[in-house]
Amino acid sequence: MLVFWKQNLAILSVPKTGTTALEAALSPHADIVISNPPELKHLPVYRYSRFMEKMFDKATGRKPETVAVVREPIDWLGSWFRYRQRPELQGRPNSTAEVSFDDFVLEYTKGKPAPFANVGSQARFLAGEDDALCGVTHLFRYDQLHQLYAFLQERLGREIATERMNVSPAGQLNLSDEVAEHFRRKCPQEFELYESVR
Repeated sequence: MLVFWKQNLAILSVPKTGTTALEAALSPHADIVISNPPELKHLPVYRYSRFMEKMFDKATGRKPETVAVVREPIDWLGSWFRYRQRPELQGRPNSTAEVSFDDFVLEYTKGKPAPFANVGSQARFLAGEDDALCGVTHLFRYDQLHQLYAFLQERLGREIATERMNVSPAGQLNLSDEVAEHFRRKCPQEFELYESVR
């Protein structure tokens, strides 16, 4: 998470949405940088609102606008699936080395998924108060990061050059139509959130 105090802006880090590269590029210019532990770096909206926003409000009387990125849900799960196929995870409960993408997605849709499919939820991460679909001020799509960069360049008054970081290994993702439909049916809020971004 990055906070730019003069620009009144906080960038929240949704996992697997390119924010690690953005953090690396912008950290030297931010007033507050939280890159570790992961539980604080990837602070979801409800925790940010409960702790950080209240702290800012109490200390200064203002709350920064928030910025985040959301990724198409199947693509997002695909990134997690590939990321957990890394050789160093082989034999661990969160490895997907011996799992098909269909089985990964089916497991993800369960109430309590196995460790290999327990990757959180973009919809829960970004949900606002009172069950609002989105709790951030500015939400951008991962497949349109140029819009985010243009917004930040204008707001921060500087060019942004990022390098690819924390990239999932390349791999083929084969998801059957039946499982894709099951995912849409079981997790509609994931798709509603993504499709709400214009």
